[in-house]
Amino acid sequence: MTGPRIPNVFKIPELKEKILFTLLCLLLYRLGAHITVPGINTATLTEFARNQSSQTLFGLYDMFTGGALLRATVFGLGIMPYISASIFWQLVGAVIPTVEKLQKEEGGRKKITQWTRYLTVVLAAGQAWGYAVFLEGMQGAVAHPGLGFLLVTTFTLTTGGIFVMWLGEQITERGLGNGMSLLIFFSIVERGFPAIIQTVQYLGTGALTWPGLIMLAILMVAVVWFTVAMMIAARRIPIQIPRKVMGRGRISEGQKSFIPLRLNSAGVMPIVFAQSIIIVPGTLAQFSHVTWLRDLATQFQPGSWVYYVSNVVLIVFFTYFYTAIIFNPVDLSENLKKQGGFIPGVKPGTRTAEYIDQVLSRVTLPGSLFLVAIAMLPYLLLDKANVPFRFGGTSLLIVVGVALDTVQQMQQHMILRQYDGFMKQGRIRFRGRQRFM
Repeated sequence: MTGPRIPNVFKIPELKEKILFTLLCLLLYRLGAHITVPGINTATLTEFARNQSSQTLFGLYDMFTGGALLRATVFGLGIMPYISASIFWQLVGAVIPTVEKLQKEEGGRKKITQWTRYLTVVLAAGQAWGYAVFLEGMQGAVAHPGLGFLLVTTFTLTTGGIFVMWLGEQITERGLGNGMSLLIFFSIVERGFPAIIQTVQYLGTGALTWPGLIMLAILMVAVVWFTVAMMIAARRIPIQIPRKVMGRGRISEGQKSFIPLRLNSAGVMPIVFAQSIIIVPGTLAQFSHVTWLRDLATQFQPGSWVYYVSNVVLIVFFTYFYTAIIFNPVDLSENLKKQGGFIPGVKPGTRTAEYIDQVLSRVTLPGSLFLVAIAMLPYLLLDKANVPFRFGGTSLLIVVGVALDTVQQMQQHMILRQYDGFMKQGRIRFRGRQRFM
């Protein structure tokens, strides 16, 4: 399926308004991500950010905010408090049956959305206070430390986090695409421009040659193509819906369809979970003077076999774990049975659930290995090819996934527009007479 053409997109008034509204919200978000909290010495923060490794909680968190956290801006917390709250309720729903029941009901989903907002405020306030204490403890970072600075910084960062959550919801409701994902998408993309400038500087110094750059470009295109293919790849399980008696002697025709089981049902979450665990020793060692803790942190640095083995095991484990949470074969089997559908050659009910679970387990393995390859790619490029930027990993999956989802929504709007135009202008014949719609 080809993507929508830009001229055609802006010819549709509704779609044009959605795109412009989304761009306006994203502009406000990026402006706020460059306004520093009052009372901060930006020179000290710049020096700290330059020496900060990505293998710490600060480095991982800062990637999702586009560098706003280490700059201590009003939107420094970004959308991560809301994402964390959403993941929390998703995990709770997999453990507590009452919450799981609410997630399946219309009114229950609205209630969980409200609870997610409340939890977002709590998480944002806690993270803001912790970051304010961290800034106050940094030598020369705060002009006037004290309770006043802690309160002002906590209030500013919390308010900024809530405003970012509101922006994301507005994009989802009135704009184009998923607002939360788009905010992270543009935060990651924005950091690509400094990497391009740094690459040009590497060419000038001779650290990177033109043949090496061309080979790198070919590799990047191939990796993006492979990532897109794996993101949309799915194992189709055929299903049959038998004929039904509609009344007055009418019988509906049987339908043939399929259940798509994606190879990468878990998305980017296994890499995020794995990295969050691996970087804990490095983060603790950074703020501690304990010798054994620093020695342990060195074992979990990129380049060591402990790091690579741990990363592979954790990614594979969390891929199966998160897939089991978001995909329930028993519920799918019950819904299929209620509709009268069945998988050819498989008995409805328990046998269908077992069959779907078996197929899902098999297709999840190549999906997990794909995530391992994408997660390891940035470190291989940095170590072997002397590339001045990080390509692959979490950022690549997010960018590709959000881009595919946004393009798909644009296509749906254009198809709906064409359908409406056909219904208004087309001619339909009824029993020999011509009627105009």
